[in-house]
Amino acid sequence: MKFIFVTGGVISSLGKGLTAASLGTLLENRGLKVTLQKFDPYLNVDPGTMSPFQHGEVYVLDDGAETDLDLGHYERFTSCKLTRLNNLTSGQVYQTVLNNERQGKYLGKTVQVIPHVTDEIKNRIRTLAEQSGADVLITEVGGTTGDIEGLPFLEAIREFALEAGPGNVAFVHVTFVPFIKAAGELKTKPTQQSVAKLREIGITPHLIVCRCERAINREVRQKISLFCNVPVEAVIEEQDVEHTIYEVPLMLQRERADDLICGLLRLDLPPADMRHWQEMLRKIIAPRHHVRIGVVGKYIGLQDAYKSVYEALLHGGVANDCGVEIVRVDAEQIERDGADKHLHGLDGVLVPGGFGERGVEGKIRAAQFAREHKVPYLGLCLGMQVASIEFARHVLGLEGAHSTEFAPDTPHPVIVLLDEQKKITRKGGTMRLGAQPCQLKLGTRAAQLYGSFMANERHRHRYEFNNAYRAAFERAGVVFSGLSPDGQLVELIELAEHPFFLACQFHPEFLSKPHQAHPLFRGFIAAALERGRKQSS
Repeated sequence: MKFIFVTGGVISSLGKGLTAASLGTLLENRGLKVTLQKFDPYLNVDPGTMSPFQHGEVYVLDDGAETDLDLGHYERFTSCKLTRLNNLTSGQVYQTVLNNERQGKYLGKTVQVIPHVTDEIKNRIRTLAEQSGADVLITEVGGTTGDIEGLPFLEAIREFALEAGPGNVAFVHVTFVPFIKAAGELKTKPTQQSVAKLREIGITPHLIVCRCERAINREVRQKISLFCNVPVEAVIEEQDVEHTIYEVPLMLQRERADDLICGLLRLDLPPADMRHWQEMLRKIIAPRHHVRIGVVGKYIGLQDAYKSVYEALLHGGVANDCGVEIVRVDAEQIERDGADKHLHGLDGVLVPGGFGERGVEGKIRAAQFAREHKVPYLGLCLGMQVASIEFARHVLGLEGAHSTEFAPDTPHPVIVLLDEQKKITRKGGTMRLGAQPCQLKLGTRAAQLYGSFMANERHRHRYEFNNAYRAAFERAGVVFSGLSPDGQLVELIELAEHPFFLACQFHPEFLSKPHQAHPLFRGFIAAALERGRKQSS
């Protein structure tokens, strides 16, 4: 098996995850089986208890692991199915080492960062390599070279490369080459210092990927080559993309990054055929149609908080050869100004998941606006719950209807805590998580979109629809089009007398890919496109 380690320098948020995923795309299209892994140096066991403002989106896997959002890039850019083995945090490492020490597994030895912590990190690499059956494992090391918490991971991959031997490991360092406007030139000194820091640790990168706002010329490449001890052709330009992140694989292919990787790893493979990728990009960059979709959330100010939702909307657009303009609407602004001011003229409304009471009334009003004005609506997780609350209040006339999450004393608890959650006190990893089966009802829009009577979708929630109100909802026109196989948990609701009103308790955005839009997003964008045509005719 071959190994690629992706590190980053100068600043955070450079796009190491996208670079790793893009390399995975290129190698996969050269005929290799690829898997990817993320090392996160923070001490949290996982990001499940972290605020979206701190960490961005929590990406959920089939096995229920709450992971870093970069794993979403990995799954969208490649065909790999990830598990909890694909995301490792310092918290998990130290938790395992300390548990081993308490159980006497170190035979009375002094427990140290080297070798015990670094050995645990290497064990994780080997375990994933063995269980994945992949040809290549790409591991992204989070954080920035020089961060104190990241040092054990860098030491571990240095040791691992030594043990794996030449021709089996490639190091890719993603760095920042800033353009200084006053001087009118690109500066290489931050890159030089970042690579110097990496070399102090004992790692010399084979490729240097230069994140930049402007093209780097031959002179800049030669300077980086000279001071960073890499061949000039291994200095890879990675400019800010103009349209979409899905341009990155083709950018790296033009720079021959995958050719260089194959040479380093002694892989004799045909070039990657990226024609299908180019056609997908055409539909994003020059689509034949256009829609405007309002996303009503409470973390709208942070791009990463709804990363998978935004990507899934884009995928739905690709499936319909339709450009999707996302209009971000703060739910609290709807509470202040009313829904019409912010949602009028949109072709569709989407309400994503979230936790906490802030902004909930704004989301409820968004669902009401979409229902009453026949605007296509897609609700995800909390988006289904607020749609249910809105329907109970304004159609069934149940005054004060709410979720016990936000109003424990509500007279009409339409949304209640899952039974298995009632005795749980620990926060981390205790929600209803991961892939769960959903039985679809014959003749419903959901069954039509899926083209099946069964779906397997990823979940992340503690509250559910209260079955005591199911009969009243059905009499008033709500169709429960998706249920758990035992019929006890509501998974999907829709309105028969509406152009498109679907809401689900799960998170379909986690299973959407640019070439395989999730059925609900594909159908949602198609309905929005149809509404736009009718409005303009």
